[in-house]
Amino acid sequence: MKRKHDLWGILYGFLLTGFTVYLLLDTFVIARVYLPVTPDSAYSQTEPGQRPSAPVTGREETEGPSSSESRGDSEIITESSYQDENIAIAITEYRQNDTSVYVADIRLSSAEYLKTAFAKNAYGKNVTEKTSTIAENHQAILAINGDYYGAQERGYVLRNGVLYRSTAARNQEDLVIYKDGSFALISESEVSAEQLQENGAAQILSFGPGLVKDGTVCVSKNEEVGKAMASNPRTAIGILDELHYVFVVSDGRTKESEGLSLYELAAFMQSLGVRDAYNLDGGGSSTMVFRGKVVNNPTTNGNSIKERSVSDIVYIGYE
Repeated sequence: MKRKHDLWGILYGFLLTGFTVYLLLDTFVIARVYLPVTPDSAYSQTEPGQRPSAPVTGREETEGPSSSESRGDSEIITESSYQDENIAIAITEYRQNDTSVYVADIRLSSAEYLKTAFAKNAYGKNVTEKTSTIAENHQAILAINGDYYGAQERGYVLRNGVLYRSTAARNQEDLVIYKDGSFALISESEVSAEQLQENGAAQILSFGPGLVKDGTVCVSKNEEVGKAMASNPRTAIGILDELHYVFVVSDGRTKESEGLSLYELAAFMQSLGVRDAYNLDGGGSSTMVFRGKVVNNPTTNGNSIKERSVSDIVYIGYE
């Protein structure tokens, strides 16, 4: 009887171990590709690595010439700047709170050049690539990591006008970028993703929190993201004026760069003159890429400088 009991115990332990391993693989390793929420979208989801067909959302597209026709012929390029007829980018490195901070000042002729992209051109779970790889695949002039939507089960995901996830997350503050390029900070508990889409949202980024609203810092000195350390590598996006933006990435976790707290990041964004600013995924994800080159020093543990693979990027470009 005792032997039979022992066999059941061994079998139970084996099954429990196997189930635990599966949960870990499903959470962090196994890639799953999903379809968008919008049922009438002509977007055809493909396997990771294949380029999807262009989405048709049934809404009026942003006015302006097609990408193939609008790329400026008179490019002026330096190591830290880019300018053509539609896009002007200037990157400046600052030293703030014992930290290197990289600021890309961006002016656009149309909001169509402010875009987002998924790793491997696929929306899903555990579908990731380096920021520089996603940027290269889309010929991005400038790119930063996005909100790493794939690490969350909830939170709105709307990209380039297509709604992929409409499940609200509790106490979640999002950044909405509308088709005209304007910004809005919203609470998911107060408005549905479908309503935002109907109102003309082009992008919804779900990480946060908001850093600056109407020119005023809106985080406290003690506020942090989850259990993150006070000083970290950071990524943020802000708007100064119509079609005038900043992408900001700070280093951190190294002897050369301590990193920024959320409040320090917000205060820095305010000093740049932003009207609204939003915190994106940070830590080892924080990466800025300019014309194929990584600008900052991304690190997860401070021991090595290398990119972390992420779910998505925000970028400036024509593709």
